[in-house]
Amino acid sequence: MKKLSLVLCCSLFSFLSFSQTTKSTLAIIPEPVKTITKQGKFILPKNVTIQAALTKEMTPVTDYLRKKLTGATGALVTVKSKFAAPATIKLLLSTKADTALGKEGYHMWVGKKGVVIRANEPAGLFYGVQTLMQLFPKEIESAEVHHIKWTAPCVEITDYPRFAWRGLMFDVSRHFFTKEEVKQYIDQMVRYKFNLLHMHLTDDEGWRIEIKSLPRVTTVGAYNVKKVGEFGNFSAPTPDEPRTYGGFYTQDDIKELVQYGKDRFLNILPEVDVPGHSLAAVVAYPELSCTPGADKYQVRSGEHMMDFGAGGIKALVDNTLNPASEKTYDFLDKVMTEVAQLFPFGYIHLGGDECAKNFWEQSADVKALMQKEGLKNMEEVQSYFEKRLETIVESKGKKFMGWDEIIEGGLGPKAAVMSWRGIKGGITASKLGHEVVMSPTTFAYLDYMQSDRVMEPHVYATLRLNKSYEFDPVPDSADAKLILGGQANLWTEQVFNFRQVEYMTWPRGFAISESVWSPREKKNWNSFYPKVEKHFARFNEAEVKYAPGVYDPDFKPTMSADNKMNVELINEIPDLDIYYSFDNSYPDRFYPKYTVPIEVPKDATQLRVITYRGKEPVGRMITMPIAELKRRIGRNGQ
Repeated sequence: MKKLSLVLCCSLFSFLSFSQTTKSTLAIIPEPVKTITKQGKFILPKNVTIQAALTKEMTPVTDYLRKKLTGATGALVTVKSKFAAPATIKLLLSTKADTALGKEGYHMWVGKKGVVIRANEPAGLFYGVQTLMQLFPKEIESAEVHHIKWTAPCVEITDYPRFAWRGLMFDVSRHFFTKEEVKQYIDQMVRYKFNLLHMHLTDDEGWRIEIKSLPRVTTVGAYNVKKVGEFGNFSAPTPDEPRTYGGFYTQDDIKELVQYGKDRFLNILPEVDVPGHSLAAVVAYPELSCTPGADKYQVRSGEHMMDFGAGGIKALVDNTLNPASEKTYDFLDKVMTEVAQLFPFGYIHLGGDECAKNFWEQSADVKALMQKEGLKNMEEVQSYFEKRLETIVESKGKKFMGWDEIIEGGLGPKAAVMSWRGIKGGITASKLGHEVVMSPTTFAYLDYMQSDRVMEPHVYATLRLNKSYEFDPVPDSADAKLILGGQANLWTEQVFNFRQVEYMTWPRGFAISESVWSPREKKNWNSFYPKVEKHFARFNEAEVKYAPGVYDPDFKPTMSADNKMNVELINEIPDLDIYYSFDNSYPDRFYPKYTVPIEVPKDATQLRVITYRGKEPVGRMITMPIAELKRRIGRNGQ
């Protein structure tokens, strides 16, 4: 009896150990609704048969899966009809809809003999495929063939999204990014079940979409002077500097991108930013401005142009459209006609943010409009503009959307709001009965610094990964029924190339994906960050850049009563050791280890730190000038 008990105990221990080991290997982002790990592993054979209906709607799923498997495993992959047997991977559409799954959910069973993914719609199968890829070894993301054992743990997964709107915004106006780079961005997005790419297509630095009835928006408005340094502080371009930096998407390019997204179950939301942020349009067609001399303006190249002070936004040149001129509405009607035809998605985003009104205040045209329409202030002037624009957009069969400034002065009857200045605008709009997408700076601005400012391109705020992970698109006081979902926004003033686009997006994009897909109760920082680290390894295989800022400590300097400076170092994730030096040398794990706030030696000029996990460095070498720490104390922190 004792022997039998011992055998049972050992068997139980082996089972528990195996289950825990198997579970620990799962690193699925975003976290599924329900996951049950089972004993055993599935081994991908060299000859793979995919069973799926040979229909047009299934082709994007089967083509994607075939390409992924052949690219890294070198397997011979064959797609056969749903009547073929046996099959390695079965992609099945339910004959009777599972209401819990909706349009994008799926069930997946991974057994020792094969994989079955079932969904109501092809989109659900596509997202099931994304999860399956994350179960395979990290080398599945490589473009090279790897001769390894391709295994996946046996699991049963039920999964479906929390929100229908799961987006990232990509600003292609401040710096132009090519069609192929946008495709790369889409490919990276869909791996994490994003389904909406918001393209910010127009701004002061460039108009990026061909409008055939208004050719000057691109022949003139798409180009400026190339500058390198800190955007916003560039010197003013001289007349002899060539205006050749930039570019635009032809209408054929847009059609190609829309189809590329559609093949990956992703929609593209176009944004034409008006009435502010419109200098490129004004330069192309000066008659759109209410300010004399607009014909002398040039597309902005990153020089100082806007003042954001306590008294409001003031523009140094008039980058707004004239709300009192019928030429403005004729222009916008032409633009909306062509944009609506190019983008099948049901919404068009019309900006409305950061509209400087100081030139409107000086305009006789605007004053006459106010008197005629009974408008009491500039917010009501903008509201007049937005409501007229909403009518134009709706006449093209689309829904009007804008940033939360469009609430000021009064919303149009059906306008949807994208809340960026925190969550207040979204709460207000939802209570007024309007649809809302949450994208607050607090959690979702990917242009913000993600480590200490001595390590990052300087912008006005910091957003750490753990803060992004706190994002919840439904605040307690909002009308949840009207929250369509959420997204993160990547503004590119300080982002000059596509590798930096990747660096700024990931890993914070992981946090956003889990916030808009996974159930609220499934989110857990302590289980999330280990998954992130495993996806770093996957990105290394895919040669996608990401930010390692999660390994960089925060610096918190204080001054003691006896006028001595102390520095507290705070890690974002646990189980990391920090080593430091004040003597200008480069610390490693044989240097002093940080345990408590450290006193800065009287004559030290810099503090260097690096983080380790065990014997391996994981963080970057950070050099912190003591003068910078003193400056922070002078203004009570960062």
